[in-house]
Amino acid sequence: MALTTGDIGNSASDNTVVGVYDNFSDAESAVQALLTAGFNRADVQLNPDRDDDGTSSAGTSTSTSDVHSGIRGFFYTLFGGDENAGHHDTYAESVRRGSYVLTVTVNSETEIDRATDIMNRFNAVDIDERVSHWKKQGWTGYDTSAPRYTKDEIAKERAGYASLSSAGTADSTTSTRTTGTTTGETRIPVIEEQLQVGKREVQRGGVRVHKRIREVPVNETVQLRDEEIKVERRPVDKPATQADLAALKDGAIELRETDEEAVVSKTARVVEEVVIGKETTQRTEDINDTVRRTDVEVEQLGAGAGTSSSRLADDEYRRHWQSTYGASGGRYEDYDAAYRYGTTMAGSDRYKNYQWSEVEPQLRSDWESNHPGSTWDKVKDAVRYGAERVTQRRH
Repeated sequence: MALTTGDIGNSASDNTVVGVYDNFSDAESAVQALLTAGFNRADVQLNPDRDDDGTSSAGTSTSTSDVHSGIRGFFYTLFGGDENAGHHDTYAESVRRGSYVLTVTVNSETEIDRATDIMNRFNAVDIDERVSHWKKQGWTGYDTSAPRYTKDEIAKERAGYASLSSAGTADSTTSTRTTGTTTGETRIPVIEEQLQVGKREVQRGGVRVHKRIREVPVNETVQLRDEEIKVERRPVDKPATQADLAALKDGAIELRETDEEAVVSKTARVVEEVVIGKETTQRTEDINDTVRRTDVEVEQLGAGAGTSSSRLADDEYRRHWQSTYGASGGRYEDYDAAYRYGTTMAGSDRYKNYQWSEVEPQLRSDWESNHPGSTWDKVKDAVRYGAERVTQRRH
């Protein structure tokens, strides 16, 4: 079972829930369930953190110093100093013997209850019972020089736990019997399935957005101006003026042509945004399923009754079915369980000295819960007849 350890020395938190598991798959399932329930990954620790970590099979060896160094460091970090040596020894020894220790740091009573409930779902062992068993074998505390168990040693010890549990059950049963002797017992287990509905994340698809650069041709029209110098010689015949005479000297006149040409430049602007996100919605889904349960029907037999009595009861049931239901069709087999259910009811202490009007609502509820395919109104006369056959009463 998962245990809560409070006010532990210099631990990172005032409360730590600790569970010990013999199978890595159970421990890993507990880790995943805790994370799904909302516990932070940093607060959930598993030691060892992988399957069969640090163990060695027969004929191989593992560095004892490395193994114990890791175990010691883990539990000293978790529980603090030597004042909590009992915790160190217990859980370090569990790891040495092949178990897996799962710890969850919690901050409130609510988290303690949630973590404990989750961890106990996955076959957490009773560590106090284990420690008691070790001490009976001579264990006095965690020995850092002791090698970790091999796989063969682990299997042998687990078998010892199983036989110890069986023996304990037998002893308990014997000690409670103070009078009488029972022989020829036949035990019929009553098995009932329970429906558990959980949640898991399933990938249903998604969106992948690709970015690519492409070139798009652009056509623009622009008017450009070109200049061209033209030189002409024109014949003139006129008297020279004073200005003409003043210009009669060496010199040069320069005139340049100017053309326009297209100049291309580019500017970048954001013209659109593609926004990618996820929208979460809640939906309610109704789970409709069936569970199975063992129904044990007990028929009270009179003195000297045996196979012939059982056959006689069957004959009486068939006669009643023929007179009550035969005209409506169907099969006797569809009502046989109802007759025997009434017989069982009447013979139990629960309905001793019953009045039909008082017990019918409860019988109806039990029947419809355990026989979802059969309605009470259809079979109630058969149930009542089966009960009255035992009590010899007619109401």
